[in-house]
Amino acid sequence: MISMSTRCVPLLSVLLLLAFRNGVSFLLPSASSLTTSSKSRADITNTLLNYSQQRDVYTMEAWAIENGYQKVDGVELYSEGDDDWSMMTNTDIPAGTTIMFIPSTLVLSSDAIVKEYGSNFDLELTENALKQMERDLAKRLPLFRLLVKILAEYEKGENSFYAPWINSFPTQYYNGVSMTDACFACLPPYAALLSMNERNAYSRFLNAIRKGFLPLNPDVTGDDSVMKFAYNVALTRFHEVFEPTRQKLIAPMADMINHSSEPNAEISFDTENNCYVTAIADIYAGSPLSVSLGDPTDPTPLFAKYGFLPTGCNTIFCKAIHLEPQINELGYEFNQLLFQTDTGEVYPAVWDIFLLKILQDYDVDLASQFTMACQN
Repeated sequence: MISMSTRCVPLLSVLLLLAFRNGVSFLLPSASSLTTSSKSRADITNTLLNYSQQRDVYTMEAWAIENGYQKVDGVELYSEGDDDWSMMTNTDIPAGTTIMFIPSTLVLSSDAIVKEYGSNFDLELTENALKQMERDLAKRLPLFRLLVKILAEYEKGENSFYAPWINSFPTQYYNGVSMTDACFACLPPYAALLSMNERNAYSRFLNAIRKGFLPLNPDVTGDDSVMKFAYNVALTRFHEVFEPTRQKLIAPMADMINHSSEPNAEISFDTENNCYVTAIADIYAGSPLSVSLGDPTDPTPLFAKYGFLPTGCNTIFCKAIHLEPQINELGYEFNQLLFQTDTGEVYPAVWDIFLLKILQDYDVDLASQFTMACQN
């Protein structure tokens, strides 16, 4: 899911590549590489990193099939040769068809992680430390649990049940977590704000884990590249559900489906965390499978989280975040502040907030009258 589909392009690709850190690819370590305490951190890092290894997606698919993954005939992994993988169909699929089924035994669940590690991991202590850093981070605890699970499985190396899945991950990320301060300086204010929020959340997670409450290998948790890699895997591959409880889930194979502003499939989970990919429109042979990862009229969060911008949306939000007081004063929402990309039409609410700001600067009484007129 985190790779770019043909409908998505990186933002400011040339400019940002000058400021991004080098992308790295990861191979799971052998079991001995993480259990031999005499190895130095540098030795272990050299074992973990491999800058030329391609994604091993077919071993991952075979592993998934062996463990209960099912798909309709004709659905295949697809790449144009640039290590950017997705799912496509070679046969027509009618709307309403269950395209893929991933059993709960393959699915990573933030709720199940609490049960799995609650007795022998000091997960609660670490989460309390995280909440003390920033109150709003309590909302991200399900994501934090996925990160812990990925790190724990990563430490097991090839002995991990999830080893084939981990070895299929992409090698580079261009989202907010992967950016430097130079990147933020290149971005428009709204994009910089959201991207910086992602990197700040990662920094808080990193600090909480490095307090040492969790029995994770310090040679792994002390490696910035590995930690960023694991965080990006958790961040870019989860789906959130709210029933029966709010939790984040990752379904191997379903996470290979890319984003589109006009999706033809959706991902859902039942109460036992089994995953279903269902066609929501007729899908014709030769078409990629696609899902929606966010509001197409507000693509900037997609850029901050996943590192791409969709090209197929007809409207985009006005990013006048410096006028948030005026937006609140008029009672508007960001989804009312739109530009029509094909016609250039500017929605009335956009004009209103800019006009209110001008009036407040030059005529407070007139600004008050204008506000009352807009609210009535």
